[in-house]
Amino acid sequence: MSEETTSHSSSSSTDTDAALLREVLANLASDREAERTALLATMDSQVKDRRRERRGKNLFRLFLALYLITILVMASDTSLRKVDMQKSGTEGHVAIVSLHGIIAADAPANAEDVILGLEDAFAHPDTKGVILRIDSPGGSPVQSGIIYDEMVRLRKKYPSKALVAVLEDLCASGGYYVAAAAEEIYSDKATVVGSIGVMMRGFGFDKVMKTVGVENRTITAGENKGFMDPFSPMNPEQRKHAEKLLKDVHQQFKTAVLDGRGDRLKSVDAELFSGLVWTGEQAVKLGLVDGIGSMYSVARERFGVNNLVDFSYEEDWMSRVSRRMGQVMMEMMGSVNWSFL
Repeated sequence: MSEETTSHSSSSSTDTDAALLREVLANLASDREAERTALLATMDSQVKDRRRERRGKNLFRLFLALYLITILVMASDTSLRKVDMQKSGTEGHVAIVSLHGIIAADAPANAEDVILGLEDAFAHPDTKGVILRIDSPGGSPVQSGIIYDEMVRLRKKYPSKALVAVLEDLCASGGYYVAAAAEEIYSDKATVVGSIGVMMRGFGFDKVMKTVGVENRTITAGENKGFMDPFSPMNPEQRKHAEKLLKDVHQQFKTAVLDGRGDRLKSVDAELFSGLVWTGEQAVKLGLVDGIGSMYSVARERFGVNNLVDFSYEEDWMSRVSRRMGQVMMEMMGSVNWSFL
């Protein structure tokens, strides 16, 4: 009886051990499957990350290639066909200097480049006259004023060579400030002319910040150091100061126009200096423009010369890229700015 009991007990123990072993093996298999699944998921994630990284690199390379191609195109672009200097002969030529786009220190239409072109144009012995070709919405009052003053100086230095402004699509604000320094001004019938005024741009975000719960933590030393801060409420005293600044600069603009145009202005009333614009045809009647014409007709009829030579100063492509990068950085930083625009 004891042997049977012992045998039965041994058999039960063996079955229990076998069951435990099967359970352990099943758990191991389950753990291995879980590890395998996790490993595959990790590998799949890494593969996807690498694919995304490769796509990002390829897109960046494509962007860089397109950017370089654009730079090369810009570097090779010329806005006016340059006439061979040897063709001038005894007839000579009319020198062309272009002022296109916004007038600003970090833009192609900057004072330094325009003045360099004008100086070369006047200094050339075969130059019979100089045409400043303007197509600009305006820009910096400082840059415009520098060009204006240098035009006046060059006219005095070379009294035998007339400086004429020819306006194309648009000559407004600082563009017209510059044009007023010319001996004569011509435009197309449809050219937009005028905008003799000054403005200060800016935004106020203080109410929006209160709505979304954003706190302005600007700290200044000097009660007006945060002048026209867009994140603070408008200070009435600072507003008055800004208006005085604009009024002073506006007066400088008006004085330049009055000095440049003189008695040719048909009337000197508030509307003329209110910031309004007119067509070239209307501008002739107001005395803002002397006549209708293009640089080709002016060269033929005003100077009696058919040859045009472009003296516009052109930066090398690296300088253009550097200037443009600086402009983009300024735009990204964002700030209150005032201009003739």
